[in-house]
Amino acid sequence: MFFEILTLFPEMFNGPFNSSIIKRAVDKGLIQINIVNFRDFAKDRHKTVDDIPYGGQPGMLLKPEPLVCAIKESKNKLKEKNPKVICLSAQGLLFTHEHAEMLSKEDSLILICGHYKGIDQRVIDKYVDMEICIGDYILSGGEIPAMVVVDAVTRLIPGVLGNNESASKDSFFNGLLSPPQYTRPYEFEGMKVPDILLSGHHEKIRKWQKEQSERITKQRRPDLWKKYIKKI
Repeated sequence: MFFEILTLFPEMFNGPFNSSIIKRAVDKGLIQINIVNFRDFAKDRHKTVDDIPYGGQPGMLLKPEPLVCAIKESKNKLKEKNPKVICLSAQGLLFTHEHAEMLSKEDSLILICGHYKGIDQRVIDKYVDMEICIGDYILSGGEIPAMVVVDAVTRLIPGVLGNNESASKDSFFNGLLSPPQYTRPYEFEGMKVPDILLSGHHEKIRKWQKEQSERITKQRRPDLWKKYIKKI
């Protein structure tokens, strides 16, 4: 998988992408990440990438020319990988595990990190395949959402996680939140690990974990619970 990230703040990615699972995936050759500063594509001597929006709205809007030049160069470079262009935007689809699974099957992704008031709509209409939002709140730019997408997609690529079953046990994989998890010591501050988990009876453990997942999902995420019970 090749991730091409178009941003005005490339330095933001240094820490998150140089440690933990992402770094190991890069070191294994399972993913490649390239950060592009699309300010470099601005033609004027001031490297201007934003301007006042039409219609009298406050704030600044990203101009189409530098961003489109960057997109075209990235698409041309990755043409054999048939890249999907994604814009991180508050107007996008709410990012879910299903989206991460879908994107993990692509050969390459071009992620556009918006900033200021957003991006000229003509760029989105002509060059963007999908808009993604990671939650109902506003961030300063698309860099953190891009990190979220890269992390969520990367962990689903075969060989990235040490245990291939690990991702299948995560919350959302089967539409439910994960059950409570415990490790040593058996007793901590008067609280004991549920005896069922020490029983060695795998079917009973599986049943208990499923019941706990259903209870927690129904209680904490009724929206997920409604979707889950429609499938069963």
